[in-house]
Amino acid sequence: MNALADSRVPRQMSGAAVALSILQRAGVRLLFGIPGGANLPLYQTLKEFPGMRHILTRHEQGAGHAASGLAQATGTLGVCLATSGPGATNLVTALMDAHMDSVPVLAITGQVDSSLLGTAAFQEADICSIVAPVTKYAVEVTRTTDVADAIGEAIRCALSGRPGPALVSITKDALAGTGQFVPATWGDPIPAEPSQPSAKLIERASALLLAAERPILYVGGGVIKAGAAAPLRELAETLDLPVVTTLMARGAFPDVHRLHLGMPGMHGTVAAVAALQAADLVIAAGARFDDRVTGKLESFAPHASVIHIDIDPGELNRKRHADVALHADCQAALTALTRQVRRSLPAHTTCRKLEDWWEQLESWRQRYPLGYQNQGDELMPQHVIERLGVLTAGPNTVYTTGVGQHQMWASQFIRHNHPRAFVTSGGAGTMGYALPAALGVQAALPDAEVWAVDGDGSFGMTCQELATCLQADLPVKVAVLNNASLGMVRQWQDLFYGHDIVETDLDSSATPTSPDISALARAYGCAVHRCDRPEDVDRVVLAASAVRDRPAVIEFVVSKSAMVWPMVPPGVSNDEIEIASGLRPHF
Repeated sequence: MNALADSRVPRQMSGAAVALSILQRAGVRLLFGIPGGANLPLYQTLKEFPGMRHILTRHEQGAGHAASGLAQATGTLGVCLATSGPGATNLVTALMDAHMDSVPVLAITGQVDSSLLGTAAFQEADICSIVAPVTKYAVEVTRTTDVADAIGEAIRCALSGRPGPALVSITKDALAGTGQFVPATWGDPIPAEPSQPSAKLIERASALLLAAERPILYVGGGVIKAGAAAPLRELAETLDLPVVTTLMARGAFPDVHRLHLGMPGMHGTVAAVAALQAADLVIAAGARFDDRVTGKLESFAPHASVIHIDIDPGELNRKRHADVALHADCQAALTALTRQVRRSLPAHTTCRKLEDWWEQLESWRQRYPLGYQNQGDELMPQHVIERLGVLTAGPNTVYTTGVGQHQMWASQFIRHNHPRAFVTSGGAGTMGYALPAALGVQAALPDAEVWAVDGDGSFGMTCQELATCLQADLPVKVAVLNNASLGMVRQWQDLFYGHDIVETDLDSSATPTSPDISALARAYGCAVHRCDRPEDVDRVVLAASAVRDRPAVIEFVVSKSAMVWPMVPPGVSNDEIEIASGLRPHF
């Protein structure tokens, strides 16, 4: 029987049933987690909610990343469950990751009986204090009567304003306890209405934009979260504005569009980095001037005025003074700005198509395209990613990544033309993110083709979630770039530590590859391919793409010496970008 049937009639309900009822009212249909002693009442109640599917992960961190992957790909709330103590603390990395990338994730954790709180009971941890710095809302519930309000408020907080994670810890007796409830009296957990832009500030922003000679749109993840890809494109096309999209905004503006210059920052395109440095106006939409984008902050876009749009007032003027600071949702602000610009255009006699600016931008784009050099007969990881992107491209494909060199190559060499189709860990840089995030995406979007692009180091941290994919019938595809090393750290050792390679090799003379990734994937029951030759890349990608009844894993044995270029060395100005070691472009 559905727990919400005849919601106007008083019902005897457990705290667990109340929690699941509120989630159901909020539209939650997928849960990821692991049961344990303190949250068993929640699990034993799941059978009363047949419309909800629970996916049993192999680690709580995997449950948290799966919830994050779902949330990033769909824009809806991701929910993960864990027991008390180590179960709850295993979620901390996933919650910190969601916090850094503004992802709406709700963690519901069990807790020891309220009578045992503060006694160092078995598997007791003060999880609310532990996660307080990385959540928007964290509360411990000790009474059954408080469960509905706590879950509802957590959902509202996670989805309102700048999205982010929330946690509700519920004692076992509060989950198991019962009371008389009238579900119809519970308010729906509806997020707050987004902030609207000031009309006066929109007018000022429009005037600045129309007066600029070298403007640029610097686009962050907030544009995707606000569903603002359409007004972004409309504004860019109205004035022929160049656009750059950060790692978290890949797909917000199509890579194939003539106005797109690529990704800015440490491993961005030369054209994107140079354009920001030369701009006289930066329109930052849903971006937070992250250090990986700005390089040395004092020298970032030194000639530019700034229009900054952000849903979070705390980001405005935090790192860079904004000449116009718009506390607003990107959807509303970009729409209003486009309308104001169009109203002002007929009377603006100096308006032009920015011919001089585009002549300069095109010269950088043509002189310094993304590329790589082959190294003998070795399989180059960039070639693998490039071909993967070509062969699997489409509006129904979603890519996730772990963190490392492969993440940067996936952002560079796959054409990202659709929002919410590139799911990755940005601010936290969490290795191991790719596979659990991919299973969350696949569970939420069963008809999508989901590719987890990973490195061997990153894959090794969460590879146990292959078992989850198999058990839950999730045909995720996994492309592992195996260079037998922690590639990005090794690159830094090569470039900045005098080639002193310390503890980044994952192989040895006795074990050239450990573990044997192909054998490991086969042991989990996956379809498996191994590739070490360029001529075989297309064949194995297409073969894995065709698998529908189980997860598929491709182990690509790639060059260990490949590096990610371009690169702005850490702590220096973006003016010092390099296209190879010691080789700088001229701009």
